[in-house]
Amino acid sequence: MAVIRPYRDSDAAAIAALTLAAIRETALRAYSPEQVAAWSARFSPERVLEWVARGSTILVAVDDAGEALAYTVLDTDGHLDMLYCHPAHTGRGLGFALLEAAEAAAREAGVTRLFTEASELARPVFARAGYAVLQRRDFTIPSGDSEIAIHNYAMEKHLT
Repeated sequence: MAVIRPYRDSDAAAIAALTLAAIRETALRAYSPEQVAAWSARFSPERVLEWVARGSTILVAVDDAGEALAYTVLDTDGHLDMLYCHPAHTGRGLGFALLEAAEAAAREAGVTRLFTEASELARPVFARAGYAVLQRRDFTIPSGDSEIAIHNYAMEKHLT
């Protein structure tokens, strides 16, 4: 059984590893190998420290042994920057539970609107949590000497 708790400094390496595992493995269900390679190359473990430094709320779903299974990052302006689950733990409701916990944290902080850019795979989880699709976002990611086309979805939820 997973428990959701605030980020601890000792979570940084596990969060970085599960992010890359999710991109490199789970994302292949909806994105090409070229898209996945370009996407994963954009992530670095230093991003975790950047979230901490900017005061983001990082919520982590952990197992009984304290191992990070999934996480989300909520910025102070209501931007839900990240929602990732380790491939071995997808489909168990962790993403939805993290979105509920992030919503509670946002309400407590006085945030009235949550917004995100959801991947093809995350979009249904956000939709189940009450987020509406604003638009599909088509863009490119630099990859070596070329640009790789990819997409995600701008989504939002108004808190009442």
